[in-house]
Amino acid sequence: MAIWLGVIPGPERARVLAQAGPQETILKARLRSPPAHPRALTALCEALALWSGEPVRDVLAAGEPGASFDTTRWLGPEGPTSNALFELAIVTGARPRQRDQLGGLGDFRDARQLVLLEVAE
Repeated sequence: MAIWLGVIPGPERARVLAQAGPQETILKARLRSPPAHPRALTALCEALALWSGEPVRDVLAAGEPGASFDTTRWLGPEGPTSNALFELAIVTGARPRQRDQLGGLGDFRDARQLVLLEVAE
């Protein structure tokens, strides 16, 4: 089963949620936004795939529907959106959903919903 990964950029911090299927949250993080290096998101996806031995299906939230989002700071000028280890989708909007069992990092309901709607098949 693929690892499902959602990344929601914020003005100072990006929220990252990784799931093994729709019910099991395996990683939650708050990271600097945007990343210091344009290949960081690709490297994160690849690292999770290598760690788990499973491909990663990733979604990067680009803000509200119709919003303009510069992916250069997240993927570089010609950053890959897929390779043998991961597949990345860039979408607009994220809607709230349920609470998971990993506390301490704040509300990730919108990230969970984004992953379930855009990454899950």
